[in-house]
Amino acid sequence: MEQRDDLDEIRRAVRALCEEFPGEYWRAKDRERAYPGEFVDALTRAGFLAALIPEEFGGSGLMLDAAAVIMEEIQAAGCNGASAHAQMYIMNTLLRYGSAEQKARYLPGIASGELRLQAFGVSEPTSGTDTLSLKTRAVRDGDHYVVNGQKIWTSRAEHSDLLLLLARTTPREEVEKRTEGLSIFLVDMREAIGNGLTIKPIRTLMNHSTTEVFFDDLRIPASALVGEEGKGFRYILSGMNAERILIAAECVGDAKWFIEKATGYASDRQVFGRPIGQNQGIQFPIARCYARMRAAELMVHHAAQVYDAGGNPGAEANMAKLLASEASWEAADMCVQTFGGFGFAEEYDVERKFREARLYTVAPISTNLILSYLAEHVLGLPRSY
Repeated sequence: MEQRDDLDEIRRAVRALCEEFPGEYWRAKDRERAYPGEFVDALTRAGFLAALIPEEFGGSGLMLDAAAVIMEEIQAAGCNGASAHAQMYIMNTLLRYGSAEQKARYLPGIASGELRLQAFGVSEPTSGTDTLSLKTRAVRDGDHYVVNGQKIWTSRAEHSDLLLLLARTTPREEVEKRTEGLSIFLVDMREAIGNGLTIKPIRTLMNHSTTEVFFDDLRIPASALVGEEGKGFRYILSGMNAERILIAAECVGDAKWFIEKATGYASDRQVFGRPIGQNQGIQFPIARCYARMRAAELMVHHAAQVYDAGGNPGAEANMAKLLASEASWEAADMCVQTFGGFGFAEEYDVERKFREARLYTVAPISTNLILSYLAEHVLGLPRSY
């Protein structure tokens, strides 16, 4: 696959930064379930998290294909981009639908690192991926909205200044179309915490800094509304496509890391007087994972190109996420099998990356829902849900 010179330069720069955060750093953070703030700060100083912000606001003004390369290289270097990736895809909603005042107020601070936009409040305990059934309400009261409800899997809420929140502003039974009545708000959590917003951490299989967020009569200014009231679902669809493309790029990076790790180990590890990589039982799984990774990589970059060209990349984004998440998980399993017992030892980083890779066949959208989307919207089969 031909690479542009500018993307090659980005890859080298990201790799150089990631070398400052070796396995020891990530093992310590994982052991303590601590947020890698130093890593996120380094990404911010280097300008990588401001890649999509226009130059007039202090960013790089790059396209999504460049952002995908950044996230891929972070994972391929053995780091964990989940600590920062939300800023990339949340940015899309603010850039496309935010007012001139909102952009001028927030984007320079986000670009400089003064502000973090890392939290995305969508999923709820009772609705999950059925976004149109969410129950969190935002009711207009003069110059404010009053928010009540609960969100779950709102990752990095404890480490973000701003929260992009999806809430219902019109009861579902009062809208003509099921996609109407939801609105997007940009909530300043520095003012909200303790004044109606409560954050509760959730400990998970991997170090993912995820939380539940509770809203109890939280008052936010009407100026926090992004775009038009009631149009929020349409706004986040574009952001969800960006999210799936970027996370698919991360999965490609993970697969590359597992394949490189397994290849090196299989070449060096001697059993019965010969390197285990000489055995086809070891060779073939690695080679198969490589082929599937490359196929997923092509789909990811194709999806990013469709997105950047202004098209509707729904099918491409979903296929990229499906193929890449399965390629990374297969590579993770293969890597553990190649390492044998050493794959379970913390010092090799395989078990940590194995746990991290498992997430992406489930989130941010499950494989089954992707298949349902393709069946209905691409193949024309009857709607299943």
